[in-house]
Amino acid sequence: MRPIIGMTTYVMPASWGVWRDLPTTLIPYDYTAAVTEAGGRVVLLPPDDLDTDVLRMLDGLVVSGGPDIGPELYGAEPGPHTVTHPDRDAAEMPLLRAALDRDLPVLGVCRGMQLLVAASGGTLHQHLPDVLGHERHRVAPGVYSDHDAVFTPGSRIAGLMGADVTINCFHHQGVSDPGTLTVTGRAEDGLPEAVEDPERRFVLGVQWHPEVRRDRRLFGALVGAAAERI
Repeated sequence: MRPIIGMTTYVMPASWGVWRDLPTTLIPYDYTAAVTEAGGRVVLLPPDDLDTDVLRMLDGLVVSGGPDIGPELYGAEPGPHTVTHPDRDAAEMPLLRAALDRDLPVLGVCRGMQLLVAASGGTLHQHLPDVLGHERHRVAPGVYSDHDAVFTPGSRIAGLMGADVTINCFHHQGVSDPGTLTVTGRAEDGLPEAVEDPERRFVLGVQWHPEVRRDRRLFGALVGAAAERI
């Protein structure tokens, strides 16, 4: 029996066939394929802020990438470059907190890592060029930039990544304070790129996009942790 992995999604206008600009629940196929290839079964989770009961049927959770999280989630006012989707915030924050309370295995990707930081009492830089003085973490619309990360020896992410430490980034916000999480990976400029909670079964956030490469190291680790619950 394959572990059931819930995955948060967007609601965006989309077009296909004869249909144009219909509000659509969607997620890039690489996300679902990465979980499937790692041995899991995906259930898509549209934004739903009514309850978190779906967690009773899940073995793990992927909090996917997307737009900026609302700065009110970490006690800040929105800056001029911050673009949010409040429907996702309203649905995903309670879902994530409930998953953490249940010790459900969680993988946060890009926005998902940032939401994980906010849920853990941390804060974000809202526009990295203002802090770092460069735009190498988001070089152009729809273009990933490659970096060689440095991982903390003995950490979960170091064990998973091994000798291949190249990561692919597309983000203009980043972690300022990780809260109760532990930073276990950084880019060459020192920006946190991975966070973990070593006290929990499996809680990992990565600022890059492992789904694009269908990285079995990360998604396989999530599915493996989820399988232990079955």
